[in-house]
Amino acid sequence: MKLANVTGVGIGRDERSGADVIVVFVTRKVPRDRLPADDVVPQELDGVPVRVLAIGDVRAQDETPGEPPEGR
Repeated sequence: MKLANVTGVGIGRDERSGADVIVVFVTRKVPRDRLPADDVVPQELDGVPVRVLAIGDVRAQDETPGEPPEGR
């Protein structure tokens, strides 16, 4: 899914209903009315509800076994 702020897509369950959902991970949530139409995450894909979850910036970690992660 190549949309602004989208970092990943997964599957999950809605916390309230327990229904299967598609989860779209974004760096930050932006109101629909502030996004170009081409960057709006659909509310449903192939009949499956979509949930958007803001997770911040994603970056790969390079960790050598036995050494603490950088910055700690």
